[in-house]
Amino acid sequence: MKIIVDAMGGDNAPVEIVKGAVSAAKARPELEIALVGREAEVLAALERAGGAPGNVSVVNASEVIDMHDNPATAFRLKKDSSITVGLNLLRDGEGDAFVSAGSTGALLSAGTLIVKRIKGIRRAAFSPVIPTAGNGAVLIDCGANAECSVEYLTQFAYIGSYYARRVMGLERPRVGLLNIGSEESKGDQLRQDTYQVLRAAGDAGHLNFIGNIEAKEAVKGGCDVIVTDGFTGNVMLKAIEGAGSFMGKQMKGMFMRSLGTKLAALLVKKGLDEFKELLNPDRVGGTPFLGLTRTVVKAHGSSNARAMENAVYQAAAVASSGLAEDIEANIGLMRLER
Repeated sequence: MKIIVDAMGGDNAPVEIVKGAVSAAKARPELEIALVGREAEVLAALERAGGAPGNVSVVNASEVIDMHDNPATAFRLKKDSSITVGLNLLRDGEGDAFVSAGSTGALLSAGTLIVKRIKGIRRAAFSPVIPTAGNGAVLIDCGANAECSVEYLTQFAYIGSYYARRVMGLERPRVGLLNIGSEESKGDQLRQDTYQVLRAAGDAGHLNFIGNIEAKEAVKGGCDVIVTDGFTGNVMLKAIEGAGSFMGKQMKGMFMRSLGTKLAALLVKKGLDEFKELLNPDRVGGTPFLGLTRTVVKAHGSSNARAMENAVYQAAAVASSGLAEDIEANIGLMRLER
């Protein structure tokens, strides 16, 4: 399996990106990794990382899409950018997955127009696995589609369910529709109409739909797939990130108040470290854009070497999961009559 990595994307490129890719290549010698970027800079980063293993190659791309470029058009204007070159390689079958820590908007636009959506899928969705009291939950969508239709949300429910089954290993993922209450009548018209469609899919045995779910219950582990529009999903994700940061700072301040609290901190250090790790985005590394014909994974913009290494593993897991085949085989269930 070959993973194409955008060596120039992200705040810490290319040094940390290359370092992480090399670590993944050494740990998983069955993987091939192609680093796409300005060749001289990538080679220098490889030298700093201890040299390139035999399963790492470099593909030259002379341009870089940065955060000041228009995400909708940058990949067209910068045809030799690392994102454009890498996605063209993916489309042409020169790799099995593409990973980038670069511009989210540019990656989504380029992925949709170069790699393209699976036939019948209306919109690709940004789908992170968020930490919950259970084993985590797929939050779909989380920023790619601020405005959605009933059909979009219905497709997100199916795609998220297949992802949870194929990649997370859940036999019957519980699908919940994010809402302001659990009752059937709650929410705006979009949520009410989507509820009826998903309930019918659940009654037919196509989905394990558990109904509406509030954010607080979702975080408690109430479902495995959280279905929502990209605007609401992104707000929820940022709220979780902020709450985690707030709690961490508050606990640190509490344990540093006196000698007694410092000693108490030593006694619970293992548990605190586990909690910190649960909220650490480097642990997962990347989030896939679901609904595309090939695997495209977005790593966070501040990715360090560990995050990029895990993003490569995430890309390999998705690419080998059979997820795209599941979606293609069941596309008829997701299409609503017009």
